[in-house]
Amino acid sequence: MSQIIVVNNNLKIANNLCNLLENRDVTVIKAGSGSSKPDLLGIDLVGYNADTIVCSDTFEKEIGGSSKLVAFARQSKLSKVIIIGDKNLINGIEIKDELGGALKRITISDFTDAYSLELIFNICCPNVSFSAGDVKTFELLSLARRVANTDVTVFINGPTGSGKEVLANYLHENSSRKEEPFVAVNCAAIPENMLEAILFGHEKGAFTGASNANKGIFRAADKGTLLLDEISEMPLSLQAKLLRVLQERKVTPVGGQRDIEVDVRVLATSNRDMASEVNQSRFREDLYYRLNVFPLQTKKLSDRKDDILPIAIKILDKHSKEEGTVPFITANARDLLLNHNWPGNVRELENTLQRALVLCGGQSIDHTSIMIDKSLSNINETLSVDSLADQLAFAKAT
Repeated sequence: MSQIIVVNNNLKIANNLCNLLENRDVTVIKAGSGSSKPDLLGIDLVGYNADTIVCSDTFEKEIGGSSKLVAFARQSKLSKVIIIGDKNLINGIEIKDELGGALKRITISDFTDAYSLELIFNICCPNVSFSAGDVKTFELLSLARRVANTDVTVFINGPTGSGKEVLANYLHENSSRKEEPFVAVNCAAIPENMLEAILFGHEKGAFTGASNANKGIFRAADKGTLLLDEISEMPLSLQAKLLRVLQERKVTPVGGQRDIEVDVRVLATSNRDMASEVNQSRFREDLYYRLNVFPLQTKKLSDRKDDILPIAIKILDKHSKEEGTVPFITANARDLLLNHNWPGNVRELENTLQRALVLCGGQSIDHTSIMIDKSLSNINETLSVDSLADQLAFAKAT
């Protein structure tokens, strides 16, 4: 968990930034709020492990300039110095590296602008694993943190591209197993005849081509977390064997004669309606109940609009050519992103922003760079119309 020093003296954005950081589970060390001539060297950092200091350009001058601020940061083993000032700008925010990258200087036009605040948050906490801004997502993350502290099996259900694997990573990172392996296997991507050997391992010579023994995914994740992604795609023949492993906490490699104990926390995901899968005998009921000890549900992006811009910033940061140079999304481009229904969820948003990076040719993305693929929306609309027609035909017939 990040710990950040925020110096309040003359920093107009301080309250909003502190609130945002604290809402995202960042420890904020508030400093300098009660002194007209603050002395940075007087900050008590005992018991803290801060990695970043944020202050105003006025405060920078009061303590003797950026060099002294950087010297304090090095002395205190802080990895990042961020100085914020204000000036009218066309794009609302400007970010520059100074002193060979030892500090970042942020110039901002509107200290109440939520998007600019998200950009600053991304600079303060670049390694945050889950980007969010919507109250529904914060509620999900709060619940996930509570579940992470236990060792129960978790079943994550939700639409394709809604962040199920990201949530699984978040559970692992907030668990007591976080220092151990996190291993993910996509059950839909592995041929049926290979899945058992990949999950449980195999002995040398167990089948044609098995020239060496392999311990398998379960043993690779021993003491850590195993994610069974899209588990609804697992063949019925293998579901019974998986159920036994979950019950006994032992695996038998293909071609092997002895059971091997494993200590693994299992997470599973699916984008299907599991009640329907069970009712239609495509998924074992006993296995479903074994996996669904604690259910978590991810939502469509259109149901959590306030997540769109934080996720967009993280995506742009990931795909930008130069580290730390996230293009600014103009207000009209933001409107386009916020008003689209995103049937492909985060994957569709990522595709759109990658296209925008190609088209923008600079440090800002405007509405002309936002090319949204309407084909999925048209398909969904057609399906809705067809479904309505079927319902009307059925009602008329009865």
